[in-house]
Amino acid sequence: MYDMVINYGTDIFRVTYEALENSSLASFLKKDAEVMIKPNMVMAKPPSSGATTHAEVVAAIIEFLRNIGVTKIKIAESASVGENTKAVYRICGFDNLFSKYGVELVDLKQTKTKTVKTGDLAMEIYEEALNAEFIINVPVLKAHCQTNLTCNMKNLKGLIPDSEKRRFHSLGLHKPIAVLNKAVKTSFCVVDGICGDINFEEGGNPIERNMIIAAADPVLADSYCASLLGYEAKEIGYLKLADEMALGKLFDNSAKILELNADKKPQVKPANSAIVKKLSAMTDEKDACSVCYSALICALHKEGLTFSGDKKIKIGQGFRGKGGEGIGVGNCTKGFSKNLKGCPPKANEVAKFLRNAV
Repeated sequence: MYDMVINYGTDIFRVTYEALENSSLASFLKKDAEVMIKPNMVMAKPPSSGATTHAEVVAAIIEFLRNIGVTKIKIAESASVGENTKAVYRICGFDNLFSKYGVELVDLKQTKTKTVKTGDLAMEIYEEALNAEFIINVPVLKAHCQTNLTCNMKNLKGLIPDSEKRRFHSLGLHKPIAVLNKAVKTSFCVVDGICGDINFEEGGNPIERNMIIAAADPVLADSYCASLLGYEAKEIGYLKLADEMALGKLFDNSAKILELNADKKPQVKPANSAIVKKLSAMTDEKDACSVCYSALICALHKEGLTFSGDKKIKIGQGFRGKGGEGIGVGNCTKGFSKNLKGCPPKANEVAKFLRNAV
């Protein structure tokens, strides 16, 4: 059995369904299981902004569950402080899921909470989450201005009321996020890695990755996703704490990964934000796959590098068979004097490489 399944493509529903078919999800579920799907509905912005979960991802999860006999399914979320959850559902197309599948869309802000004490920290958590038999966490793979990464573990903040969300910030976020993940267990993760933001959890600077990640361990998935943004797990405070609290396993080379459609990774799309356009100007891109290119953009953003001219970094299939003096990222640019191999390399590997190469 694989620890993580990664699938690539632009047909979001198909890519998600294929990932689930090849994952361990079915082995965890009884037909009479009650499943709560927890997306990332942070605010009323469409998924194309890089902020929110694609409805197609959740639709694929619902159809997969029904096809294996699981029928008791609900979607539950509370949007960020001051945001209207029902409006976010509507903007993100989740009303269509209700119309098509009849699944309940729960606005947790309208439900009751319960005080839970874990260790030395007490917090208010929605009873819907505490009573959930099986939680499928469906975050967006994106950056965060305070915690560097927001993915599975931080997505559980949607299971606490606005007053508690504010208090989490006053407590520094990392410890309460880790404790929340001890109080409420994620049963399975389906990471929406289609076009998460590289800078801010509220979107605006999306970068195409066109990938879906399925895993049972949220710590493993999050630490892997951190590497895709250019970070080591030790740079994410709540991941360090999760490791110390034995909430899951940090990603390393021993993890068993199945990659689907790795030879069909979609090519990069044009930059669609000011930050991404600025970073793209430092690259010489020719037919690059979106996953490889996103790794380079995320690494450039993390390192804060600025250069141009002959120092532009070469990337993409258009450089196969070419070489000479220059900097190249990925196997397609192996002919250049300074090259980082990988198909694709992870952003944290690219970041380390660039520190010495430019």
